[in-house]
Amino acid sequence: MTDVLNVVVGLLLIGGALFTLVAAIGILRLDDVYMRMHAASKAGTLGSGMALIAVAVHSLELDVVTRAISGVVFFMLTAPISAHLLARAAYQVGYRPCAATHVDALAADIASGATCASGEAAGDQRSKVADSPAGG
Repeated sequence: MTDVLNVVVGLLLIGGALFTLVAAIGILRLDDVYMRMHAASKAGTLGSGMALIAVAVHSLELDVVTRAISGVVFFMLTAPISAHLLARAAYQVGYRPCAATHVDALAADIASGATCASGEAAGDQRSKVADSPAGG
């Protein structure tokens, strides 16, 4: 049985390393900040999650398995949300998608006056920072 577990651990580690490699190549090769962020958040999360699952399968101890699964859940919950928030902030400060992006859905939201979480119009927040006494 240990030989089977060793093969599973090896496959998980190789798969995680490949996904992490794809994320690294995506960060270096893709055109704009949004594509790079997508590569880093999706493939990087999957790669690190597979590595943590390999650690859990290899150890077979309850405390290590619990920590590894907690780490995977944490990555899966936080990486996509933080990437989304960073991309939205980058768009609001003026980074526009490259020419390869055919649909700019956020431009329509901002032009129509869609609201942020605070209830203010999406474009109003940047102007408030610029008008603040601190000089934003």
